[in-house]
Amino acid sequence: RGKKRDASFSDYATAGRSFGPFYGTMAFINTFLPGTVFISFAGLAALSGIVGYYLLAYALLGVLLMLALSKPVFRWGKRFNLGTQSDLLALRYRSRSVRVVASVIGIVSTIPWIVLGLQSLALVFEFVSGGALAPLVAVGLSVAVIVVRQVWTVRHGMRGIIVSDLVQGIFAYFVGSIIAIGLIVALLTNGHGFQDVPEGFTSLRGPGDVYGPLYAVAITLTGALGTWCWPDIFVRLFTVKSTQTIRRTAGYAAPIMVVFTFSVLTVAYLASSDDRVAAAPDHVWFILAGDGGIFLLTLAAISVVGATLGNVGANIQAVGAQAANDIVGIARPEREVDVRVAKWAVAITTGVSAVIAFTTMSSVSGLVGLAMLSYQGIVQLAPTLLLGIFWKRATAAGAVSGMVTGFVLAAALQLLYPVQIPWLGGLTSGIVAMVVNALVLVAVSLLRPQTALERSRVSELWSITAAAEDPKTEVVSLADAADVEETAKS
Repeated sequence: RGKKRDASFSDYATAGRSFGPFYGTMAFINTFLPGTVFISFAGLAALSGIVGYYLLAYALLGVLLMLALSKPVFRWGKRFNLGTQSDLLALRYRSRSVRVVASVIGIVSTIPWIVLGLQSLALVFEFVSGGALAPLVAVGLSVAVIVVRQVWTVRHGMRGIIVSDLVQGIFAYFVGSIIAIGLIVALLTNGHGFQDVPEGFTSLRGPGDVYGPLYAVAITLTGALGTWCWPDIFVRLFTVKSTQTIRRTAGYAAPIMVVFTFSVLTVAYLASSDDRVAAAPDHVWFILAGDGGIFLLTLAAISVVGATLGNVGANIQAVGAQAANDIVGIARPEREVDVRVAKWAVAITTGVSAVIAFTTMSSVSGLVGLAMLSYQGIVQLAPTLLLGIFWKRATAAGAVSGMVTGFVLAAALQLLYPVQIPWLGGLTSGIVAMVVNALVLVAVSLLRPQTALERSRVSELWSITAAAEDPKTEVVSLADAADVEETAKS
């Protein structure tokens, strides 16, 4: 399957919109749940208790949002041959500025997540070497593995990503779930029951807590809304055959995600009473697997590698596609984006991420902080994306004003309050900035409303969503999408 060559940039970015629900399910999960679930997210559950289960809550909310987005995103994507998230925003708002700003926010927010993947993989090599590899050497090895893996991505684009997601996902989430369930049984029968967890682990944060009463709500909302802001996850809606395939994908994905995330988080939660885990919560998965011998440790490590490769590969491919299509390609809107430009962008993204991983790798503890940092930035796309799809009156000026305001405010608040904002009850920088972002978008859109012609063009897009699905619909390139306005006028 991987030998099939991409005929165009659209093929490279969307795999020809050719995959069914099983491939779609594994591609979505392997992109949504990275290897750091076993490390930083499990570490949060081992360090803070039940609040760590927020991952399960926002995963299910993300699946519900997938169902809501499926029809408009797929219909517009197929009709106008869209290849990236910014393509869709450019179509909806008919604005190069929206396209470029959204793409820059997506790329800047994704780079830390790629670095997180590289450093998570380095932790795997540290443990399977029995501690013989120093952290920087382990990072070097992880970079080497990712570089070799990216040869596949560069050659085969999204098609290669989805095919490999299937294999990686089986090891990461099916084998990973079996290991986790076994570890839960071992913990319960060896003096690490639910009654043995530290005091305070059984309740969410409340008034008087150092995190604040709204902290759990904030990180759950950030995760749920941020899910479909990630360029690599969003493009999954372009790679399948139909809206029915997306619905079936959501139906398959939900139970797999529930079993996997609940099992891994419960392992970490129960292991919090282990002194070794309390001293290094990010290492919980490897500490417990190591107790079962080298074979179990190897299987546990392969699960992390499978999840990491899928997520990092998808992130790098999405960043490369957006850089080529929405930044480099913006200067030549009349021409099809050269696939070679996207491949060079993938190679450059890999190199830049590797350098950052090297220079920031003093230790790998507290990786969940890096994950949350990425989310504070990416969630600033949510108002532009969601209001653009579900509210006809959103304008390009409002979208640009909201995104810029939100991203700058999120960065400033993150510097001042890296975890949460105490005087706002524990709300995070991303949530506060996103609210301001949305208010700015709505205010500017109402103060500078659409022209009559723009309203007609947007109504035409809505009619495509509402129409009966027709597999023979003529495809229009994004370069010609402006013709929709003339169609509406006539």
